[in-house]
Amino acid sequence: MFKKNVEAKALQRLSGADKKKLRRTAKLRFPQASDEDIDAILPPKVEITVGKYPSRTLVYGIEGELPMIFDIDGRGHELFPTVYALWKVPDLLPAFTLKDGEVSHFILGGADLMFPGIRVPPEGLPPFQAGQPWSVKIPGNPAPIAVGTTTMSDTEALKAGLRGKALWIAHYYKDLLWASADGCYVPNEGFYDDMVVEDPNFASASQHDSSEDPADGKQDKADADASDTHAGDPSVDSGTIEDVTAGVSELNLPEEKTTEEPTEEKEHQHLSTEEIDSLLDKCLLQAIHTNVKDKDLPMPGSTLWSNHILPCRPPGVTLDIKKSSHKKLSKWLQSKSSSGLITAKEDKHKKEVVLTGINRKHPDYMAFKPEKRVQEPVEQHDNAVAEGSGSNQLEVDETYKPSSHVNPIFGAVGADAGKYYSASEASDVVFRYVEKENLVKPADKAKVILDVTLCDALYKGAVKKGSAYPSEIHKKDLGSTFINRMQVHHRVARGNEVVVRKGAIRTVQIMTERRQGNKKMTRVSGLECFLLDANSLASELQKKFACSTTTAELPGKKGQYEVLVQGGVIENLAKHLVDQYGVPKRYIEVYDKTKK
Repeated sequence: MFKKNVEAKALQRLSGADKKKLRRTAKLRFPQASDEDIDAILPPKVEITVGKYPSRTLVYGIEGELPMIFDIDGRGHELFPTVYALWKVPDLLPAFTLKDGEVSHFILGGADLMFPGIRVPPEGLPPFQAGQPWSVKIPGNPAPIAVGTTTMSDTEALKAGLRGKALWIAHYYKDLLWASADGCYVPNEGFYDDMVVEDPNFASASQHDSSEDPADGKQDKADADASDTHAGDPSVDSGTIEDVTAGVSELNLPEEKTTEEPTEEKEHQHLSTEEIDSLLDKCLLQAIHTNVKDKDLPMPGSTLWSNHILPCRPPGVTLDIKKSSHKKLSKWLQSKSSSGLITAKEDKHKKEVVLTGINRKHPDYMAFKPEKRVQEPVEQHDNAVAEGSGSNQLEVDETYKPSSHVNPIFGAVGADAGKYYSASEASDVVFRYVEKENLVKPADKAKVILDVTLCDALYKGAVKKGSAYPSEIHKKDLGSTFINRMQVHHRVARGNEVVVRKGAIRTVQIMTERRQGNKKMTRVSGLECFLLDANSLASELQKKFACSTTTAELPGKKGQYEVLVQGGVIENLAKHLVDQYGVPKRYIEVYDKTKK
């Protein structure tokens, strides 16, 4: 919906009568919202502005602040809250929960939400009708990432086997509506530039909030900033499945809980304007010393703020640009540009200040000593390390091998074309080639000029006959395009045993179905991908569940076996694979065909 940059034709204040009408319409459109929820997004005693766009879309916001509601048809029939409104009131709309954070990569890329990417709870999907507004959330993160309209009812979805499009996405984090706001921000550190992941402190925070007043809990949850961990990859649905139960990520697996001292957080609750200004300067210097490289420029101010400035703030601190003396992100960046530390200019099309250069010889930059922060071990989305019992530690990596298309690039920079590379390592190779050949466009440093070698590596054989080859490419697209021309492999290691296979890693499939006499049978397949022996697992499960087990070779798949377990042990079996063998939860698909 907001994928193209379109400016509002007019911006005007609403009259008192129009504000009341808008509140009534919002209350009808969002039936589960309370009066307090409506007051939070449309305060009764502040000025509300409306921006009119060429497509008849109306965007309502608090004057001088953030957009809160948008109306697609301009008649109130298709009214939606923005992500800013949902971050204030996370439960304003019912929400679909994704299987994991990796699925959010597709949503933030502009794709609609498909049923295979949704986590289905054990009791099944909640009732819904076609055309209703729903939001999208990530497991373990209370802040919604998108909002849209349901394409069918729950009954129609079940008849379709939970396939197809579930939600037409109207607005999402990182689209142009989000970016159009002055001082656009992210609700917690789980929000990345291209993906949103779970918030590890959300569980402990919710336990702490449960002892407080519920109304206060909502506000605290909306204002909290927490650290992040990476979630896993989405699973692709296959076969005709009658019903899909909750994935293994629904299992309440034991996790270590960390206790945080509330006193440290209270120390940073009340900062003066001067202290906030000083903290902003410190975070900027820390970011440009450690995170922001010259090859990343130019960089939008919103990206600098959310991806680099906020992660550099001290633990427990909520950094709000509006409480500084500058009041707006654009004014703060322009003041730093005037001091000579950075170079920034306003993009007249996007109405945003863009960081174009860093003066690394500036006295402030030379005098600043960046802090060495201890990185907590996190689970990377392309390097999953799942710990089971002692000798069963499992490592899963997605790697890439140079193909004939990109071999000249590797040869030009002296890189080995016969080894395997991670995504970041492969991307670094092509940027090294760009620097070596001096291919950055002088007039626009965000773009790279394609010479013959680089153009062939990226597009040879991919461009239709008769079509012209591109002459340049944006830096943000260069790495992903280059990686797509390489061969995908995956590496699995368990103890001293290491295997590298071609293609993406397949999931473990666990399915329960009924046999003759109304008896249940559980099947598990795909064990070979994680270096598990089917016969050994069958013997172990026989003792653990006190039931009969057997193994059988999968039809048409030589060397691949499935284990058949008597009874409906679907959840216990999945939990056993995670706890005992360290199989990451995101690589396990669970299907229950016994439910109608």
